[in-house]
Amino acid sequence: MKIRTGFGYDVHAFAADRELWLGGIRIDHPFGLAGHSDADVLIHAICDALLGAANLRDIGYHFPDTADEYEGMDSKILLARTMTLLREAGYEPGNIDATIVAEQPRLNPHIPLMRQTLAATMQIAPDEISIKATTTEKLGFTGRREGIAACAAVLITRR
Repeated sequence: MKIRTGFGYDVHAFAADRELWLGGIRIDHPFGLAGHSDADVLIHAICDALLGAANLRDIGYHFPDTADEYEGMDSKILLARTMTLLREAGYEPGNIDATIVAEQPRLNPHIPLMRQTLAATMQIAPDEISIKATTTEKLGFTGRREGIAACAAVLITRR
């Protein structure tokens, strides 16, 4: 069995008049994230990790922010398309370990639904997805509440 790993990272600034989407779910918060799609940093980090593990470049290559067709798009669609690319290349995800970095909002209550939503989108079991939330103890742009970052590590195997 061939095993590969990948790592993804994404960051978006807070923006007024936008909904906040993280892990494929809408979270009630006064600010959303600025971006071409719905700016779901967690899904974007996972997509980059999966694509990188399979040596399929990155999310910007496949879904460029200069393409009108992706403007405002639900990132779950990008994740589903990433899974199609991964499976067409002969790979299956093993597990995902992701971390969201944000001072606000409090994310722990939302993690179970994020895991279920991502698992359904990826067609894998929820127990293959670990999501953690942390702060930077008020340091840096996330600490100043200017935005949210996310990173993800993945394991994929050749079918």
